[in-house]
Amino acid sequence: MSFTSCYIPIGVPTFHLESAQKEFDKSVALLRGIDENVAVPQEMLLSLDKLRAFLSKVQPDLAIVQNITFANAAYMSEVLHTFDCPVLLWTLREPVIDGGRLRLNSLTGAYSAANIMRACGKRFAYVFGAPQEETTKREIAAVIAAAKLKKDIAALRLLQIGHTPEGFGFGRGLDSEMLSTFGVRLTSIEARELIDRAKGYSDEEIASYLAVAGERIRALDKTPEKNKLDFARLFKAYDTYVKENGIGAVSSRCWPDFFTSFGTPVCAVLAMLGDNGVPAACEADSYGALSMFIGQTLTGKPTFFGDPVSLDEGENTITLWHCGTAACSLAREDTGAVCDVHCNRKIGPTLDFGCKAEPKVTIFRVGREPNGSFRFFICTGEALDKPKQFNGTSIVVKTNAAAREIVESSVKNGWEPHFVVAMDDIAAELTALAEMYGIPVEAY
Repeated sequence: MSFTSCYIPIGVPTFHLESAQKEFDKSVALLRGIDENVAVPQEMLLSLDKLRAFLSKVQPDLAIVQNITFANAAYMSEVLHTFDCPVLLWTLREPVIDGGRLRLNSLTGAYSAANIMRACGKRFAYVFGAPQEETTKREIAAVIAAAKLKKDIAALRLLQIGHTPEGFGFGRGLDSEMLSTFGVRLTSIEARELIDRAKGYSDEEIASYLAVAGERIRALDKTPEKNKLDFARLFKAYDTYVKENGIGAVSSRCWPDFFTSFGTPVCAVLAMLGDNGVPAACEADSYGALSMFIGQTLTGKPTFFGDPVSLDEGENTITLWHCGTAACSLAREDTGAVCDVHCNRKIGPTLDFGCKAEPKVTIFRVGREPNGSFRFFICTGEALDKPKQFNGTSIVVKTNAAAREIVESSVKNGWEPHFVVAMDDIAAELTALAEMYGIPVEAY
């Protein structure tokens, strides 16, 4: 879906228009450098008539309202009346302080705009700074990215395959909550539907899937022939259903059904989907799948999904691990995406590797509160160059905040045991997204 942001420079003509024009030109250049499709007016909007004329021509997904000079609350009232979309309020730094004339008075205008937005119950993002400042550019870019993501989330169709295992109800998605908060459409089917599909495929029908898997997974040829072929059958069943139904993310039941009813785990299939651009969480954790979608959309890379299992105060690290569902592209280059048997059930194939180093990562989770509301967990750090820590897939994150404090606090605050590791620092974008939803953040 196409995304449109628009720049709305409001003000009045009684201030220093030469200074304002310079800020206008620099602001347009900055915004076009971030989003080349941003809609901009041909001139500053220095009257309500000019503002109304411009607003009538655009239908934005994000309104960037800048006090190019002071403007009273009537200007922002027009924006709120015309659009129902996220708003970024941008205040310019006063360009000259020399004891003479106040050139812009952008900040007072921001107070007027913010006051009417609060009175109307409108949430908004806020940036203070001149267009030539690097911090200004980073903050605006984060809000634009968050607004794009919010639109992508609203278009998401998330597939929930089967039920969460006993004791894992924290991940069980509710269609009404997904839709009302995020706009996500939750589709639910039983695991046996895909198992039955898989059982019906011939060896010839799965040959291309087996070939793709063989290119990505090392030692797949050492998997017993029946398990290898049944894995390919599951891969085709999942991939076909995803494509036929426009699915953007998956949460799938895994144990015990795929061991007991099918004889082959689904772990490696979920890894294949991740590398195909479809985030896939195991143990039917639908809010985990949503977290993966958010992380993968912001970074353009698959995310790691797993449990915090180990803490090392000396290295200030937290190890996250799971049975073997990590996308193959996350594997260390020296080992590649090796496969083996499941650590508990001793049936393969599952992935078995340590993740490669990343200079910046973000541990993230969309958490569900007992009352059905949501919260975001955000923690930044780096992924270290470490081999696999346990059988399965693992990643070792050196956190920027104290690792022990993060573990103790997140346990005491009742966070779910599944987290996502996104392969970049996306804390600013996630924070901006949370503000757009009105969701509280626990950040480290």
